[in-house]
Amino acid sequence: MLSVVLLLLACLLVPLGALSTWAKYEIGDTDNYVATMAPLASDSAVQTAVADAVTDSVMKEIDVGPLQGTVETFVRDAVQSFTETSAFKTAWNAANRAAHDAVQRALNDGSNGEVTIDLAPITEQIKQQLVDDGVPFASKMPVKHTEITVMESKDLGRLRNGFHSLQVAGVWLPVAAVVLAAAGLWLAPRRRRAVFWTALGAALGAGALLIAVAIGRSVTLGDLPSDVSQDAAGAVYDALTATLRTAGWVVVGAGLSAALLAWLLPRLHRGRGELRDKPPPARGRTSEQPSSAEPRL
Repeated sequence: MLSVVLLLLACLLVPLGALSTWAKYEIGDTDNYVATMAPLASDSAVQTAVADAVTDSVMKEIDVGPLQGTVETFVRDAVQSFTETSAFKTAWNAANRAAHDAVQRALNDGSNGEVTIDLAPITEQIKQQLVDDGVPFASKMPVKHTEITVMESKDLGRLRNGFHSLQVAGVWLPVAAVVLAAAGLWLAPRRRRAVFWTALGAALGAGALLIAVAIGRSVTLGDLPSDVSQDAAGAVYDALTATLRTAGWVVVGAGLSAALLAWLLPRLHRGRGELRDKPPPARGRTSEQPSSAEPRL
């Protein structure tokens, strides 16, 4: 009975261990977070979302009368072009580093304000590029704090306790899962059967994690305001959960393979034993051996 409890706990810790490791080393570490977000600077949906936000912010401060529409189109094209440069990638990484630090502070110190990304450094880079290119009105572009909300204040309260606990647990949860599984298998009276159910349970736990990630994506995108790009938000969510999904599929594959192997091995041994114990077939008489029914000379 003790082995069953230990193995059950080990299976339950599989998805939690993946979450805690991801929370600590993927989301909690600033360098890893920035490295994860860096490729999004080349994502077309993210580039368009940034261009829209910066353009809207700039045009609110510029009044050129009947040329407003023309200037807005020109500024948007210029910003969109800038998002394809290496300077934008540098500014994007800096903005994400600042946003990550703000999220971590909000989760750790109990503050309840919104967490935002300030696009002012990107606006400054765009203004300087337009000025260097001799674009009219470029020198009059305001460089104000153009903020994109990363996390609402209502979300911080829900995430603070659970997410902070996962970050504290870190790698200890998967280590505990391995220790419990090893102890449960050692105590199990029928180890092959225990291996089968443990491997299957681990695969099911990882599968549940994958389903939860998919549901989380749907809920997250569904709760976004109407003015937020669904494509850009989806790209960010997919980037942040990529390693979590990869880990889930690896555990599912390994668990199912181990369960299949544990199920096949005893049947293969049993089949070989039956072949070994089966009596050999009777040999037929040859022409050189006289039949007992034939008269002897």
